[in-house]
Amino acid sequence: MASLSQNKKPSFRSILGLTALVFFMSDVRDGVGPFLAIYLKSALNWDTQKTGMALASMSIAAAVMQLPSGLLVDSTKFKRSILALSAVLISVGCLVILAFPSLLNIIFAQSMIGVASAVIPPAIAAITIGLVGRQAFPKRISINETWNHTGNLLTALAAGVLGQYLGHHWILYVVGVFALMSIFSLLFINPKEIDHSAARELAPSNDKDKPNGKPEPLLKLLKQRAIIIFSVSIILFHLANAAQLPLVGQLLAKQNPNIDALFMAGSIILAQFVMIGVAYTVGLFMNSFGRKPIFLIAFLILPIRAILYTLTTDPIYLLAIQLLDGIGAGIFGVIAIVIVSDLTKDTGRFNFFQGLVALCTGVGAALSNIMAGSIVKSWGFNAGFFTLSILSVIGLLFFWMFMPETKDVNPSENS
Repeated sequence: MASLSQNKKPSFRSILGLTALVFFMSDVRDGVGPFLAIYLKSALNWDTQKTGMALASMSIAAAVMQLPSGLLVDSTKFKRSILALSAVLISVGCLVILAFPSLLNIIFAQSMIGVASAVIPPAIAAITIGLVGRQAFPKRISINETWNHTGNLLTALAAGVLGQYLGHHWILYVVGVFALMSIFSLLFINPKEIDHSAARELAPSNDKDKPNGKPEPLLKLLKQRAIIIFSVSIILFHLANAAQLPLVGQLLAKQNPNIDALFMAGSIILAQFVMIGVAYTVGLFMNSFGRKPIFLIAFLILPIRAILYTLTTDPIYLLAIQLLDGIGAGIFGVIAIVIVSDLTKDTGRFNFFQGLVALCTGVGAALSNIMAGSIVKSWGFNAGFFTLSILSVIGLLFFWMFMPETKDVNPSENS
């Protein structure tokens, strides 16, 4: 019997709820994100090394929880409930940062945010594919990412204006408001319309190769060559990328302490404008051009952007360079999850592999922030950006040389 999501289109109400969820969760899923660097530098006078530790603590906690989160989302039918709980925990973490601003407390709060945020991307993706089915999934992910970046844009604008004129602590209040709206959005999604087998890319029960519709053994999945290569590529991408925007935020705070929140908001807003267009465009062309060529463009952006940051400290030019971040991040947000879907087709391990990719993302981001923070403290911002540019070239070459095209490829062919 074919899956429900292949025979029946989801209701308008559920799609509306999904769209609203993606929009509001765009701010909640990362806590205060790069604005935390501004808050710690301007409000608490922290140096780059301590700031790097605070940023890394969220990445490390999220990394630890990625695989359990993926397994949880694969196995549970209560996907909406765990999303609501995650939103609540992230809000509490932001309140702890405000109320108890010591190093240990902020590391604890960031760790709690990291744990809660780990479940959000796989749960949203699972609900999406469970509602629309695999065939419509790539296009719908493109739409999801378009709304995700739209939400990021508007919340960055709100956080920048409120942080500048009412105080940096207002940045954290924005997260709480959006968390409540995320929970409200979940009420519009009809749980009966979510096909939980499709939500984990489980083969139909009448599949001749998987007659019982059972998920593939984890070890078999992890031994696949393409999955190993893609996982390493994700680590290299975020090792070169994650620290770039926080470093720019700290550089802006150092050069222009009176308008740092506005400039950080401007950096994010400009990038998000580009991401909106890129995310939608990728959805139009990824089936024609394949996944690999488009992902290579995202990799190519990284060294160019890092080098350009070393050429100026002018806030206007730094803002202009952020347009490149919009291209890279817009591509990554769509293509990465589609590649995951390609590599886990009929395995029943879609969300587990999402967790693995997120684990690789967290490892790369944590190492990036710790490494870059230490380098900048000892040798300055330019040394940090040059190091990130070298790492990005290594990642680009690795992905280009070893990663196969995944469009229309059976995962078993990459074993």
